[in-house]
Amino acid sequence: MSSAIVFTEYGGPEVLRLVDAEPPAPAAGQVRIRVHAAGLQPADSLLRSGRFRTFMPARFPQRVGNELAGVVEAVGPDVDGWQIGAAVLGPAAAPGAHAEYALADAAQLVAKPADLPWSQAGALSASGQTAATCLFDLGIGEGGGNGEGVGKNIGEGDTVLIHGAAGGVGSMAVQIAAARGARVIGTASERNHEFLRDLGAVPVVYGPGLAERVRQALGAAAGSTPVDAAFDTAGTDDALSASVELVADRSRIGTVAAAADVERYGIRRLSTRRSAEQLRSLVALTEAGRLKVSVQQTFTLEQAVEAYKELDGGHVRGKLVFVMP
Repeated sequence: MSSAIVFTEYGGPEVLRLVDAEPPAPAAGQVRIRVHAAGLQPADSLLRSGRFRTFMPARFPQRVGNELAGVVEAVGPDVDGWQIGAAVLGPAAAPGAHAEYALADAAQLVAKPADLPWSQAGALSASGQTAATCLFDLGIGEGGGNGEGVGKNIGEGDTVLIHGAAGGVGSMAVQIAAARGARVIGTASERNHEFLRDLGAVPVVYGPGLAERVRQALGAAAGSTPVDAAFDTAGTDDALSASVELVADRSRIGTVAAAADVERYGIRRLSTRRSAEQLRSLVALTEAGRLKVSVQQTFTLEQAVEAYKELDGGHVRGKLVFVMP
């Protein structure tokens, strides 16, 4: 037997339970992974709370978790390239990474570098690929999830505004955009400004008056549109209204957090696409020292309720991660 986090009804973090579960059997094209680390994502809370139920209804008892790193423990039919004992990272095949064992599609996995800590490896896949995809779609950075990789220097020299820059997706977007040669402005609370400077961004406090503070940071004239593209992970009206004031081309403004406001502002609704090639490119950036997965705190599976309360609080710097021995 092994352990897995599940919920049997929608609700807050308190509905989560750690239960005994048989290790899942891999189907064709899948491997079973002994999980060493698994990141927490806002999407995990949306699934648990029921806010995803219209397009992803829970199947109780529902497991959670969509990114992981670990060791291949069993190989299903029609799998090439992975052997038992291989250290890997990538997305889970379905929600279920917050467990001792989880399934993954073999074609979506990449090798884990030996010097990449497990906690960072387990938190790279989801946020990293979301950041890379969204920047690609806005013409900043590369890695659209269709085999483009992360190396064409698209958007070099652009000025990019990233809202919620200290969070999981935002902090990776800052680094990916900076690695592509963009000048990055990142919005965050003042306590996270030194953190953003270390990542390569010019920090600006969010809230009313944001557009003018961004212009001041850029040395731009009042009323000007000095930003080439804006990527929103915060979903606040201040972030969106400042973006349309600062960016002349609204096709280069996108959000992953405010879908209901897309039509009102005439901006783009962004999402993620995943591919092993894109993930390998992100891993290469970590090996080159140009992308760091910032881990605020680690938890054991027994601390699931505490971990999800921290996630739901909405002020995480970087990532929260479950770690397993």
